[in-house]
Amino acid sequence: MSRQRHRGKNPEDDKLFNPQQMVLLRSAVEDLSYLYTRGYSEKIALKIVGDHYQLKGRQRLAIQRAVCSDASLDIRRKSEVGGNLNKGERFLIDGYNILITVESLLSGGVLICGRDGCIRDIAGLHGSYRRVEETIPAIEWIGKNLSVFEPLEVWWFLDKPISNSKRLSYLLKEISNKHDWKWEIKVVDNPDYEIVNEEGIVISSDSWILDRVFHWFNFVSRNIKPRWNREYILDFSVERNK
Repeated sequence: MSRQRHRGKNPEDDKLFNPQQMVLLRSAVEDLSYLYTRGYSEKIALKIVGDHYQLKGRQRLAIQRAVCSDASLDIRRKSEVGGNLNKGERFLIDGYNILITVESLLSGGVLICGRDGCIRDIAGLHGSYRRVEETIPAIEWIGKNLSVFEPLEVWWFLDKPISNSKRLSYLLKEISNKHDWKWEIKVVDNPDYEIVNEEGIVISSDSWILDRVFHWFNFVSRNIKPRWNREYILDFSVERNK
């Protein structure tokens, strides 16, 4: 098996997410959100909607990444900080969540803009992180866009159970030292729990985290909106569907 070099599009993506399929998928997102809002379990709701629309695996993953209940949407809107952030804040980065999304962005992979306006990838991570050609450019992209806010400090959280986390932590530290960015890299057993229990502005698109934090910044979305003419950003946001 050849080593993965990019997090770009799957060969089937042009067919799975063409304009005709997007009409179907937007209806599926509406139905799935309706079921979430009424308390259906995510697994059961996804099977009901996926089977009804006869969706393929990557299409099911896409709508799953796009949806949230109305209650979650309200919570996230209230806790989201806008683009006019104060300087000198502490940022808490959900490491793999954000890094893989930006790697996908830079390699032309499919991205989802969910109901909540968050950008999410559908690349997936299965117990092991493999560096790709876009890894260093993605780290640089994150650092340069974040440095605009002159953060007091930036804490990156990586999952200890995922292989190569230590190796990635060394790379992050090396790049941050090169640019004199004030980054601290934390390799921990449960990053989600650590993030929601620390003080700072969270950078993540993870639904579980976003429903539990006091302040979060929609970092990726706000930094790529001027480039949203790219066909591989599939927009399911509430604003788009008004």
